[in-house]
Amino acid sequence: MTDLNQLETDLLSQVEAAGDEAALEAVRLSALGKKGSVSELLKTLGAMTPEERKERGPLINGLRDKVQSALTVKKETLAEAALGARLAAERIDVTLLPQEAPEARGRIHPISQVIEELTAIFADMGFSVAEGPDIETDYLNFTALNFPVGHPAREMHDTFFLAPDEKGERKVLRTHTSPVQIRTMKSQKPPIRVIIPGRTYRHDSDQTHTPMFHQVEGLVIDKQANIAHMKWILEEFCKAFFEVDQVKMRFRPSFFPFTEPSAEVDIQCSRKGGEIRFGEGTDWLEILGCGMVHPNVLRNCGLDPDEYQGFAWGMGIDRIAMLKYGMPDLRPFFEADVRWLNHYGFRPLDIPSLVSGLTS
Repeated sequence: MTDLNQLETDLLSQVEAAGDEAALEAVRLSALGKKGSVSELLKTLGAMTPEERKERGPLINGLRDKVQSALTVKKETLAEAALGARLAAERIDVTLLPQEAPEARGRIHPISQVIEELTAIFADMGFSVAEGPDIETDYLNFTALNFPVGHPAREMHDTFFLAPDEKGERKVLRTHTSPVQIRTMKSQKPPIRVIIPGRTYRHDSDQTHTPMFHQVEGLVIDKQANIAHMKWILEEFCKAFFEVDQVKMRFRPSFFPFTEPSAEVDIQCSRKGGEIRFGEGTDWLEILGCGMVHPNVLRNCGLDPDEYQGFAWGMGIDRIAMLKYGMPDLRPFFEADVRWLNHYGFRPLDIPSLVSGLTS
């Protein structure tokens, strides 16, 4: 009897001292396993006399039941403690704003977004994208575009000139993306339909001008290309880009050495409340320049102006981005301020398309 009481005390103490489920399982095996201390006592019942079995049986079975009950209670206690620890470790404050996934935290710069928007719109009209170097020869930047050497029109561009090379040729940071038009006409046979987005450089800096800015130009060369085609393309572009149903445009005569006739284009808008809205109002805002490609430019590219004709246009990407998204100053575009980019930037996975929307 004393041995059973001592065994019970020892086993219950071991159960109580178990710090986790693994330790508790070890106690269970040492007591109730095939070779456990209580199991060995139960095996002795078969060899006892009826009188001994009647006396010892209830004591041994009672010991087994007490140990089993203690194991069950301890297991539940440990499970509750483990769950509580896990809940404390994985606690989430639901009052906090949700954290964005890493792939959604970055932002696309408005310039990159607008270039994607332009590409989507003009690709739908059958245009491809052409590119060229930022450093150009004086010939491609000016002479081939009908700027004669010494012509005053060259001074309009406030050019950054580079030091002459070993041949004495002085290159420039391109003042417009028009040299890519020359490169395209020299390398491709008409019909040609391209847009040319890219960086350009001029010695100018204020609220609406920076020494480096972005332009996009369009070029169409064909045998029947005319001003009516150009007018339709520009109207469709403005409707798609500014996301309005109708636009009203006016073409004012102007001068560009590389086009003849040349025009500057205004779009009707409203300026009420200090906000510019297109497709309504009675005000006008200049957005681009355009014209028919000058015959001299075609000749410089090896094309016969009696056989081919075309039109071109150009606009500032930074400017139309400011107009569309309400940005008051051009300079923050290039200051790398993360706060500004978080406000005006676009989500990386929001790809502009004419199906899902340019600014979805």
